[in-house]
Amino acid sequence: MKLAAMRYKNYTWPHNPRVYTIAYERSMGAHKVPFGRYLLQDLGPAQRVMRGEGEFVGPGAYGEFKKLATVFYSGGPGLLVHPVWQISNAYFVELTLRQEPRADYVRYTFAFWEGYDGQSAALKEEAAETGTGGVSAGLGGGGTWHTVAQGETLWGIARRYGVELSALIALNPQIKNPNLIYVGQKVRVGK
Repeated sequence: MKLAAMRYKNYTWPHNPRVYTIAYERSMGAHKVPFGRYLLQDLGPAQRVMRGEGEFVGPGAYGEFKKLATVFYSGGPGLLVHPVWQISNAYFVELTLRQEPRADYVRYTFAFWEGYDGQSAALKEEAAETGTGGVSAGLGGGGTWHTVAQGETLWGIARRYGVELSALIALNPQIKNPNLIYVGQKVRVGK
């Protein structure tokens, strides 16, 4: 199985990084109460952190690292298209050169933090630009529709547009098996 290339903003990796980790975190508050006890308070989910490690090999490897560093310095959030996980609006927060640079080999690590601010809106606007599934209005039956891209699931589409999965299934009676959707299929995501 050939995985799609990882992309962030306007940068596409020439080959996918070889190691990925993802951490889901929850913020907690601890409050002391009498007699040496404490009370925990759930403050909700924190940012999701994706870390990875890769290398650029061959002529121009250091030049490729410099291109990635330029994207790092561009600042602000961007659309992160990962070959395995769902698309997310993320901040590029860390880029580390892991050895002395050579013209033909560069080893690096990176980290992205998923941003929750305006995630659905940013994904709708940028998805059509990147060709990762798009939004269309005015298809048969009215409303807003999404075109399924390779690797997408109804759960991922529901999350992307901020719709409950059960509501998305109710909007799409033409989908007989919610676990089976096809590339190019139209999915209604809004009224």
